[in-house]
Amino acid sequence: MLLSAPWVGLEKIMLVAIAIATLFCALITPPFQAPDENQHYMKALLLSEGRVMTEQRGDLIGATLPRAAVDFHAVDFPTDVPPTLRRFDRAMLERSGDADAQRPGTAFADFPNVASYAPTLYAPGAVGLYLADALDLSRRDAFYVGRLINAATGLLLLIAALQLLPFGRNALLATALLPTFAYQTGSLSPDAVINGLGFLGLALALRIGFMGTSPARAAGLFVTAPLLALAKGVYLPLMAAGLRWPHDRRDYRPWLLIGAMLVGAIGFILWMTLSGGSQALYHIQSRRTGETMMTAPLADQLAVILRDPLAYVRILVASVTERAPVYALQIVGRFGWNAILLPLIAYPLALLMLGAGIATGTGARFGIGQRLWWLAVAGGIALLIETAMYLTGTPLAADYIQGTQGRYFLPILPLILIALSPDRPMRSAPRLFAGTALLLLVIAAATLVDSFWVHGFVTTDGMPAHGSLTRALLLPSPRW
Repeated sequence: MLLSAPWVGLEKIMLVAIAIATLFCALITPPFQAPDENQHYMKALLLSEGRVMTEQRGDLIGATLPRAAVDFHAVDFPTDVPPTLRRFDRAMLERSGDADAQRPGTAFADFPNVASYAPTLYAPGAVGLYLADALDLSRRDAFYVGRLINAATGLLLLIAALQLLPFGRNALLATALLPTFAYQTGSLSPDAVINGLGFLGLALALRIGFMGTSPARAAGLFVTAPLLALAKGVYLPLMAAGLRWPHDRRDYRPWLLIGAMLVGAIGFILWMTLSGGSQALYHIQSRRTGETMMTAPLADQLAVILRDPLAYVRILVASVTERAPVYALQIVGRFGWNAILLPLIAYPLALLMLGAGIATGTGARFGIGQRLWWLAVAGGIALLIETAMYLTGTPLAADYIQGTQGRYFLPILPLILIALSPDRPMRSAPRLFAGTALLLLVIAAATLVDSFWVHGFVTTDGMPAHGSLTRALLLPSPRW
C-alpha cells in the first residue's frame, strides 16, 4: 500500500497520542476503577506467585493470597460502595502505601468471574507484580508497576499489528484512538492482551491472505492462533478475514489459515480440559429486575437454546436492539465500572473521527464480495460474543442476554472499518481524522481527572438525570 509522506507523519503522531493516553490512564485512574480490575489483580497476583489453578471454598472461588494485597482492595479501594458521591485524593494513596506492615499473613480472595481465564492473559501483569515484589515495593506501587507493564504489552501488540497490516492501518488506528482502548489497556485488565492479540491475529491473517506467506509469517500465525483462542475463543474466527477463494490449486494459504484456527481451537480445548473444564458460576444483578441471580450452568443454558432455537433468535434480536445504544457509548468510552459518561458531545465527535478514519481509505482496491465477507466474519463474531454471554453470564432461561459490554467488540471493529473504507482517501480526511481523534483524547483525559480526583462521581447504572442539556453536552456525567 502506497502512503503519502504527510499521512505517514500523521500516523506517527496518532500512535504517540495513543501511547500517551494509555500511560495517562494507567497513572491517573485510581486502583480497581476499571471493570473487574479487582478480580484481574488477584488472578495476576496468583500467577506472579507461580500458581495457576484456583480453588473453591463453599460458594467462594479464588485463592489464598497475602492479606496486604487483599486489603489493598477490600479496605483501601473497595469497589462495593454505597451510591453516594465518591472522590479520590492523594492522601488515600499515601495511607495505602504505608499500610502493608499492619497487614501480615494471608486471606482468601474471591474472584469467580475470572477463575477459568487462561494464565496467558495475565502474564504481563504478573511479571510486573513479581518484579515489584522482588524490589520489595508496597502493594500500591506493585499494582501500578503491573498496570504499566500490562499497558506496554498492549501497546507493543498494537504496534506489531500496525507493522504487519498490509492495508487499513487507518481502521486499526481509529479503533485504538477510542478512549475505551486507552482506558482498558492502561489497567490490569486482560483486555490489553485480548485486544492486542485480536489486532495481531487479524493483521497476520490479512498479510498472509493478501501478500503471501513465509516461514516467519507461518510461525507467527501458529503461535498467535492458540494465544488468541486462549484469550477469548470467540475471536479466533477473526483469522478467517484472510481467507480468499484460491485461483491456483497449489495456493495453500487458505489451508494454512484454517490449520492455524484449528490449532487455536485445540489449544482452547486443552486448557479447558487441564483446568477441569468447569464453569465458575457467580451472582449477578439482573438488568431486567434488579434482583441478585446466579448465572446458569453452560450445559443447561445450551439445552434451552437447542430446545427452541427460534426463541433464542428472538431473544438475540431483542437484546441487541435494546442494548445497541449502550454498546455504542461503551465502545467510545464510559469510565469507572461503566458509570462515568464523557460529555455527550464527545460521542458524535467519536463518530466523526471514525467516519474520517474510514474516509482516509485503505490504499488498496477490493470488490464488493470481499467486503461482504469481512462484514460477515465480523457479524458472526458479534453473534458468538452475544451467545457466549447468554451461555455463561445470564440466568437460566432468561428472555434477555446479560453482561455484554461494548468493549467486547473492539477486536472486530478494525475489520468492519476496513470493509467500509474506500480505496483512496477523500480530500482532507486524514487531517480531520487526526484532529478529531486528538480532541477526543483530550476530552477523555479531562473527564478522568475531574470525575475521579476533583468533583467525584456516583456509581449507578443507566443514564444519569440532568437538569441542563448544555451541561450534559459539555461536561462529564458526574457534573450533570
